[in-house]
Amino acid sequence: MGVLSRETWTQRLGAFRASPSTFMAASEGEDLGRHLLSDLRSEKLSELTKVSLLALSLEYPTQLWPDAPTAEAAATSLLDTLVLLPPRPSALRRPLLLAATTALVAGGALGPTSTASHRLLPLLLGLASGGDLGRGFGPSSEQRPLRATACECLRELESCKPGLLGGCLGLLRGLLGQEGPVAPVQPLSLLLALALRNTLVIQARARASLQGLLTVRAFPTEGDPWNWTLAQEGDAHLQPQAPSWSAAEEECDLSALEPSPEEARELRATVAQLLDTSYLLTPVAQAQLLWLLGWALRGLRGQPPVLFKPQLVRLLGTAQLTLLHAVLALKMAFGEALFTAQDEALLLRRLTLAAQHPALPLPAHLFYLHCLLSFPENCPLGPTGEESAPLLLEPQLCRGLLPSLLHDPMALLARLHLLCLLCAEDEEKEENGQGHSPRHYLEELLAGLRQRAALNGSPRTLATLCFQASYLVAHCLAGQPALLTSLTHGLAHLYRSRPALAPHFVDLLDRVGPELGEPLRVVLQQEVVSRPSEDEALRWHLQMLAKVADRDTQRATLSFLQAAAAHCTDWGLQQALLQVCRALLRAGVGEGLADLLQTLAKQLDDPDGRDHARLYYILLGHLSGPKLGVALSPSFAAPALASSLVTENQDFATVLMVQEAPAPIRLSVGPQRVEGPVPVLQLQVEVLEPVYSLELRFRVEGQLYEPLGSVHVPCLCPGRPARPLLLPLQPRRPAPTQLDIRALYTKSTGLTCYARLPPLPVKFADLFQPFPQPPEGARLGFFEELWDSCLPKGTESRLWCPLGPQGLEALVSRHLEPFVVVAQPPISYHIAIRLPPDSKLLLRLEAAQADGVPVILRTDDWAVLPLVGNYLRGLSTAV
Repeated sequence: MGVLSRETWTQRLGAFRASPSTFMAASEGEDLGRHLLSDLRSEKLSELTKVSLLALSLEYPTQLWPDAPTAEAAATSLLDTLVLLPPRPSALRRPLLLAATTALVAGGALGPTSTASHRLLPLLLGLASGGDLGRGFGPSSEQRPLRATACECLRELESCKPGLLGGCLGLLRGLLGQEGPVAPVQPLSLLLALALRNTLVIQARARASLQGLLTVRAFPTEGDPWNWTLAQEGDAHLQPQAPSWSAAEEECDLSALEPSPEEARELRATVAQLLDTSYLLTPVAQAQLLWLLGWALRGLRGQPPVLFKPQLVRLLGTAQLTLLHAVLALKMAFGEALFTAQDEALLLRRLTLAAQHPALPLPAHLFYLHCLLSFPENCPLGPTGEESAPLLLEPQLCRGLLPSLLHDPMALLARLHLLCLLCAEDEEKEENGQGHSPRHYLEELLAGLRQRAALNGSPRTLATLCFQASYLVAHCLAGQPALLTSLTHGLAHLYRSRPALAPHFVDLLDRVGPELGEPLRVVLQQEVVSRPSEDEALRWHLQMLAKVADRDTQRATLSFLQAAAAHCTDWGLQQALLQVCRALLRAGVGEGLADLLQTLAKQLDDPDGRDHARLYYILLGHLSGPKLGVALSPSFAAPALASSLVTENQDFATVLMVQEAPAPIRLSVGPQRVEGPVPVLQLQVEVLEPVYSLELRFRVEGQLYEPLGSVHVPCLCPGRPARPLLLPLQPRRPAPTQLDIRALYTKSTGLTCYARLPPLPVKFADLFQPFPQPPEGARLGFFEELWDSCLPKGTESRLWCPLGPQGLEALVSRHLEPFVVVAQPPISYHIAIRLPPDSKLLLRLEAAQADGVPVILRTDDWAVLPLVGNYLRGLSTAV
């Protein structure tokens, strides 16, 4: 196949990005990677088009190079393309380096046995060191960005194979110290910091020294290969380079590493060199560098954290959030060994005042509040993991951070969290009644939130915010009973005002602890049973009662249910009423409940409701408390009891539900059927176990086909031949597609199961329908009439159809026999195909030769031309 044009590549790339899996499953996807690598060397495509092709390989490497051999071949081809570039400036060198690196990493081909790896690694290190690699690597004006890209590629390789560059630490130190206008300081600094960090971890795990790795500055030679042994030891996937000290602590204890005095001196010099150049880096790169170096020195003997002190003097007043976050990470790592009490107070004051700035964007505002809430103190008083306000955070300093109803919901919750911590610290002052305490402000704020949530027709977000705030207060102030009592009564008043918030109350009760959950449950139950049973909010009362009902107030609850039963007229209300009865059964309520269930079994209009009430009545009369709990709350962890009735009821809910399970069903497309007015897909079905009441549901993505009906099969057994299933197709356009299939069936155990089956393809040829056959003597005229009717609104095209060893007569007999109108075997055939819903395709196969036959085709639908071409070209290889 020749070089594809820019327009063709644009269409292919668009279709691929729209759905990579669908494109790769089609015929065009099989050779996409090969065509991409081939066309990168073509001079007919512009560099802009080639860059877009390389961008595709960077975005979807696993789809293009799915296994190690394919990735190895792709990386080799990309490196060959790079070497063959002319010496003039080119926009392809950097993308080619990135693409070769990505292919090796994503395809799993990077390793000591990979030829492409042994080509790529010296090339990258040579480019990063600024060595003269020949005219093929561009003019001098292109060397600086090329060196930076090489460093980024090496950093990616070191991230995927930790320890790979352990033997190059000394060389990287020397490159960073070089003087010159083209030295890429930022990529080299990050590369050296990452390689240093990984080497320290691996050597500490192996309880080995640095072995002079920081002083050897020689370029690796072919006789001294890359440190694959160190990389294999580091293959335990070190944590990513993100500022997460808790994750870093779990990786390795660096105290096991005991460097010699000379190695410790070289390590300090390396860290100092990196810190001295950090001011030349972007804020994000500086933050990552500080994290890597801080992690490398934390817990390492003979490495005082005072090395970071000059950087703190520069960074304590920074306005960059990334650098401020890095400073807090260093504080968490080193604590009072690096930060004095004055530094801690300065940081707190800076965070507090910055969070109060009126022009601060919401994300930055939330960042500052999060830093205050998670501030790493030098000497925290409480146990590890306990939330508390920082000791040096003065309440007067936080007056501008008090929450208000006018704040954004996220900002309000963050400020409320801080207010709760201040309330916990200010408990003694509140008990003495000194002034307007934070607790009074908190109660007023919660009252305002409940007042807004109680308004009929208020947005759902206001109610959600009110319950989020209530949960936060209950979580942070669980040890203050007076505040929780006030919160409980306030929530009860909210339910009285707006019972439609019952789902929110149920969710809150599921999440809060017993400090708020138990008293709130009691007051809500009292609130529900005190309401009239004919209340228009009966649905919400029943939903709430199903959550809070227990045996302590069973008399009031049963009286409410008996009065409400007369007003439960629809199916939803009856089911809600039965849910309350089920909850009472689980709670052990027996007296009075049997009469209610017996009444419901006779009184309810819906047969399903009557059956449930009768079932509950039977269970109540025949099972004791523990067995009844197991029957109504089935669990796979429930103990096996000695009653067969309980054993059957343990899976009671499972039997009534549709279970998702792997399908014991195999579907395939059978021979094509060409009878009837519409195309019919013939499906062959096989089963691995007996299946009953099978229902197959078919769905086609998009609008190309009319909705498909379901296929029902009463019974299928393994080993017994089944009749083919016929699925009529009604395409709106003649185009291939895939069928999404879902199966609903019953197993021999009585369980109803649901499963998704692998999709089935509908090929273009499956849509072919023959025209009605004319009389024997009129066939040629009939075909000519169809042939002339395609123009002028249709189109005519010519193409070459390869025959292969089978010949034209065998090819037509196998694939096109039902559609032949005029035949002069073995050299000429006139074929007429009807494409639903209302298109036609006419073919003239004449003057066949040994290796193929010229085809003249006409159709009244331009859109089918690519499909027809692909179909005809694939006939010679079709089985």
